[in-house]
Amino acid sequence: MQFDSFTFVVFFAVVLCAYNAFRGWAARKWFLLIASYVFYAAWNPLFLPLLIGSATLDFWIARRIHASTGRAARKHWIVATLLINLGVLGLFKYHAFLLDNYAALLALAGVHYVPARFDIVLPIGISFYTFHSLSYCLDIYRGRFAPTRNWRDYALYVAFFPQLVAGPITRFTQMREQIESPRRTTRANLGLGCALLVLGLFEKCVLADTVFAPVADVFFNAVGTAHAAAAWSGTLAFSGQIFCDFAGYSTCAIGAALALGFVLPTNFRFPYAAIGFSDFWRRWHISLSTWLRDYLYVSLGGNRHGAWRTYVNLMLTMLIGGLWHGAAWTFVIWGGMHGLFLAAERFARERLLPANWQAPALLRFGYGLLTLLLVTLTWIWFRASDVATAWQAFAHLLPTGNGPAWDSGQMFAVVGFALVTAAHWLMRDHDLMTWQQRLPAPVIGIALGLMLAMIVLSPGDNHAFIYFQF
Repeated sequence: MQFDSFTFVVFFAVVLCAYNAFRGWAARKWFLLIASYVFYAAWNPLFLPLLIGSATLDFWIARRIHASTGRAARKHWIVATLLINLGVLGLFKYHAFLLDNYAALLALAGVHYVPARFDIVLPIGISFYTFHSLSYCLDIYRGRFAPTRNWRDYALYVAFFPQLVAGPITRFTQMREQIESPRRTTRANLGLGCALLVLGLFEKCVLADTVFAPVADVFFNAVGTAHAAAAWSGTLAFSGQIFCDFAGYSTCAIGAALALGFVLPTNFRFPYAAIGFSDFWRRWHISLSTWLRDYLYVSLGGNRHGAWRTYVNLMLTMLIGGLWHGAAWTFVIWGGMHGLFLAAERFARERLLPANWQAPALLRFGYGLLTLLLVTLTWIWFRASDVATAWQAFAHLLPTGNGPAWDSGQMFAVVGFALVTAAHWLMRDHDLMTWQQRLPAPVIGIALGLMLAMIVLSPGDNHAFIYFQF
C-alpha cells in the first residue's frame, strides 16, 4: 500500500473518519495501532508477527534494563537486545552478502565453496523499525528517561503507519508526549497535512517517476553501451530521482501524520544547497544521520580520543551507514567516500584554516558547487548494480569524441535537476512552513491544484519508493 496508490487514498480517508469518530483517546490510539498493523499487513501479512514480536520483546527488555540495579545486569540486557535485533536484521538483509563474501575468501585460499541459497524475503521497513526499537532501548540504558508502562503506546510508537516503512526514524522522546496526550484532526492540520501529501506525491510521481527515473534507468541498465551525454544525464537524473523519491515519501509521511494531529521531524532540508559535507549530512536524511551520530559515532568514542580516532570513528560510522542502505559493496564504497569527504573537510577546518575564519560568500558558493558535484558522483555507487558497473559508469563520464546528441528526455531531466538545485539554494535558509505563511492563500491553492493535476495526468511508470528496499 503505497502513498501514491488509490488503495492508500481510500485507506487514509477511512482512517481519518474513524479516528475522529472515537471520543476517548485510548480508543483512538488502539484504532491507530490496528490501522497501522493493517497498513503493514497489506504488504505481506506473514511479516506482521515479526513486527509485533520485535516491539513486544524490546518493550519487555527496556523494562528489565530500567529495573536492573547493577551495571553488569543492565549491560547484559542491552547486549541481548542488540544481538537479537541486529541478528534478525542480519538474517533477513545480509545473509546472502555474508555467505557470498565468505565463499570469495575461501576461493582465495583455493577452497571451492558454493553456499546454499535461502529464499528469504526482506520484510519491508525492517531497517527502520529496528532503529526505532534500538534507540528506545539505548536511551533507557543511558538513563535518559523511564520506559513507558503501556505496551500499546510503545507499539504505536514503533508501528505508526506514516513513518513505519521508510521513516523518518523517530525517537521516543519525539513521540511520547504526542502519544500520551490527546490529539485529533483540526482544520488547520488537515489542510496543511493534505498540502504536504500533494507536494510529496508531486515530488514522487511527477519529478522522480516521470522526469528523472526513465533517463536514469536507461543509463544504468545499459552502462556498457552508453556515451558521455547518457552518462552525465543519467547520473544527474538519478541524483534528482533519489532526492525527489525519498523526500517525497518523507513529505507524505509528515503530511499524513499531521492530518492525524502528530508532528514528525523534518527529514530533508534542501541538501543540494549544502556547503560542505557535514552540512550535507545535516540536511540529507536527517533522522538517519542524527541516529548514526548519537548511537554509533558517539558510542565509538566520537571526537573524545584525539584526531586519529575521530577520523577512524567518522569512517566506521559512514561505512556502517552505507551498509545499512544495502547488502552490497557499492553501498559500502558510497558510505566510505562520504566518510573520506567528512574526514578531509574536518582536517582542513581544524588544521589548515585559521580559527574563526569566515569564508567569503563567493568561496562558500564555490564550495557548495564542489559539494554538489562530488555528492552527485557518489550517487553512481548508490545506483549501480555492482562495482564493475559503477566503474564503467565513471569511465563513460569522460567524453570520447563526437557522441550522439542529447535527446529531449535527457535535456528535460538535466534542466529538472538544475531547477531542483536552484530551489534548494533559494530555500536553504528557510523552511516550507515559512513560505506557506508568506504566500497568499490563492497562490498556494493554484500551485497545489496544478501539482494535483500533474499527479493525475503523470504518464510515468509507478515505481516503488526507493527506500522501501532498505
